[in-house]
Amino acid sequence: MKHTFTLLGEGVPLVEAERAILLFHGRGSSAADILALGRSLAPEGTYLAALQATNNTWYPYSFMAPAASNQPWLDSALANAQQLIEQTEKVLPSTQIYIMGFSQGACLTLESSARFARPFGGIIAFTGGLIGETIDTTPYQDKFAGTRIFMSNGDKDPHVPQSRSEESKAVLESLGAEVNLVIYPGRPHTVSAEELQLAKDFIFNA
Repeated sequence: MKHTFTLLGEGVPLVEAERAILLFHGRGSSAADILALGRSLAPEGTYLAALQATNNTWYPYSFMAPAASNQPWLDSALANAQQLIEQTEKVLPSTQIYIMGFSQGACLTLESSARFARPFGGIIAFTGGLIGETIDTTPYQDKFAGTRIFMSNGDKDPHVPQSRSEESKAVLESLGAEVNLVIYPGRPHTVSAEELQLAKDFIFNA
């Protein structure tokens, strides 16, 4: 299966915006849901763009499953992410483009930003890690040039092991990113108000 390129946008029109936030929802969720999360963080003057996964899922199995088992969904999701980044970049420089996601969307956020690295404005991954049974750095580009990345996770999250978040942080830093990873003891698979504020401060209020 391949994803359609279905985009939901809101906020300041892109041609008038000071920045754009590109959003990826979690498994079983929707573009409308992640737009609401983005809205809670976005400074004034922001264009918000959320991609919708076909059947509400970017790929069928765990992000740590063998890569072949998640194809062709995963490659199609990455192609849509690349298309969204490139079409936004026709209007705004990459330093005014931000990428954000939750859970499966956070994994897609980190994987696509690493593969299509630029000096982005910032990246936020609420409970996610780089995709793969093991992290294969071959497709990644060393072009973050100091991009700030906020990551968070629970210490016993049922879908994203803390160890994968920590391993992803190390890889992203090796690609030139400045990463702030926050681990919450006992936190369920959700986004807390504290995380939202920390992400906002680290990415937009630095």
